[in-house]
Amino acid sequence: MKKLAILFFTFSLLIHVKAQDFQKVLDQELNSKIPGILVSIASGDNQLTWSGAAGLDLIEPADTLEADQTFRIASVTKTYVAASILRLMELGVLDLEDPISKHLAPEYTAILSQDYDLDQITIRQTLRHSAGFFDHTHAPEFFDIILKTPDHEWTRTEQFQMCVDKGEPIGPPGQQFSYSDTGYVILGDIIEKYTGKNLDGGIKELLNLEGLGLERTDFERKDSKTDEKRIHQYFQGMDTYEFSPTMDYYGGGGFLSTTEELVDFFQALFQGKIFKNPETLDIMLEPVTYEKKSNMDYQMGMYKVKIEGMDAFTHSGFWGTQVVYIPEKDLYMAANYSSIWRGSAVAPVFGKIVKELEKGY
Repeated sequence: MKKLAILFFTFSLLIHVKAQDFQKVLDQELNSKIPGILVSIASGDNQLTWSGAAGLDLIEPADTLEADQTFRIASVTKTYVAASILRLMELGVLDLEDPISKHLAPEYTAILSQDYDLDQITIRQTLRHSAGFFDHTHAPEFFDIILKTPDHEWTRTEQFQMCVDKGEPIGPPGQQFSYSDTGYVILGDIIEKYTGKNLDGGIKELLNLEGLGLERTDFERKDSKTDEKRIHQYFQGMDTYEFSPTMDYYGGGGFLSTTEELVDFFQALFQGKIFKNPETLDIMLEPVTYEKKSNMDYQMGMYKVKIEGMDAFTHSGFWGTQVVYIPEKDLYMAANYSSIWRGSAVAPVFGKIVKELEKGY
């Protein structure tokens, strides 16, 4: 018993020392353009868990960032949407080879069918961003409206109409990768249709998020406690706190979360706690190739990157969020930069944390 107590004390002391190193890494990420950062890490067996924060939430007047604060995860929401669609597949509600026309609401079908043959576009292709949908967020008018009238309340209908009015189909369904929020807005509507709930409630039901203990993973405006803990996120020096969440609300984005709960969700996903059948995760992560090499190694709501030479599954979000799983290390990490990092597909903090871990305990 005495030996076990000594080992536990030694391990706890080493974790404390390593936590100090992690905090130094976070502190070094701050600069004049990045006022704050949040990070959580966990090993697959949870022998190592740590969450930290550095810098400011609100720049003026200065307000310190806290590790348990929430933020807009933006496109990381797509991982939850893709998993929800796969749950509907498991339930027998739909098949991945079904055409979108079979499941999309008639009012949206009427808009999108002006430019797209929805009978020839499958759910699988939409999940993989290979359906050929023009991304409505690429229309110059999209950000023009946001910057001039940040409180503008967007609708799903308006976003579909912008897809049709402001762009052309990217190419034949299934023959190329082209990242498109519009496709995931379509998938969001399908989730609402078959759950009879809004997207927040539908995803939570299909993925059992509340049963997993994810109390601060909510669509904005759905839980006052989650909203109250939301940080200020910056874009080109602008505080976007008052930007309407409806700009990114219908499947392309929408969730608020914490770095700890992002890690918890990725753990649940990769440890078999989301899907009924283990094969479903294999379907989600199945590699995809195209005649023309794509600029992302994207599967379904997930894509692969390299971190310190190791494969990692990930998704990132526009406002500065990223969550990763490195199978080789059985390591999960999530980060949110208050203003998005530049110059790489991977948040710089991840590689630095891995290097600290490789120094050993």
